[in-house]
Amino acid sequence: RLGLERADTAEKALNVIVDLLEKYGQGGNCMESKMAFTYHNSFLIADRKEAWVLETSGKYWAAEKVEGGVRNISNQLSITTKIDREHPELKEYAKSNGWWDGEKEFDFAATYSYVNTARMTTSGGRYCEGYKLLNKHKGSITSEIMMEILRDKESGINMEGGFMTTGSMVSVLPQQPNLPCVHFFTGTPDPAR
Repeated sequence: RLGLERADTAEKALNVIVDLLEKYGQGGNCMESKMAFTYHNSFLIADRKEAWVLETSGKYWAAEKVEGGVRNISNQLSITTKIDREHPELKEYAKSNGWWDGEKEFDFAATYSYVNTARMTTSGGRYCEGYKLLNKHKGSITSEIMMEILRDKESGINMEGGFMTTGSMVSVLPQQPNLPCVHFFTGTPDPAR
């Protein structure tokens, strides 16, 4: 929200978020119940001309400029070796903790999580299923198709049970500045309704 408020481009919003992250960190309970539950955040940041994926681990972060195709995020780190911007101490911190030897190619997701990055797009988790659904419609994604993807319960995109999806948003950002941007938000806690 602060990125939207304080920036007029995707890259400036990225700067706002990482500046706040480095100054204040992240944290706080992500559950309304008394059960303590925290996680690190990921962001899709886009304007009419460019898009970024920003993923975090504590105060450390990596950002990937989206150059084309489709891109998704979902409950795991997904930036691997294509890092366009990073926290200035990202690699040194990983090295000092013994997570990276400083010699092999740096892979953010593999280094800062337990995810096998070679299996991210082939295993059955939410990230993988979202990736498959987006690629199925690559080149012809409309707002209606995107809404259907976000409603999909079988894939786990629209979660039910202990953790529930509480809302979804679809934005249409035409590259032509004379056309309006259109934003769709779910009106109920369940995007399928």
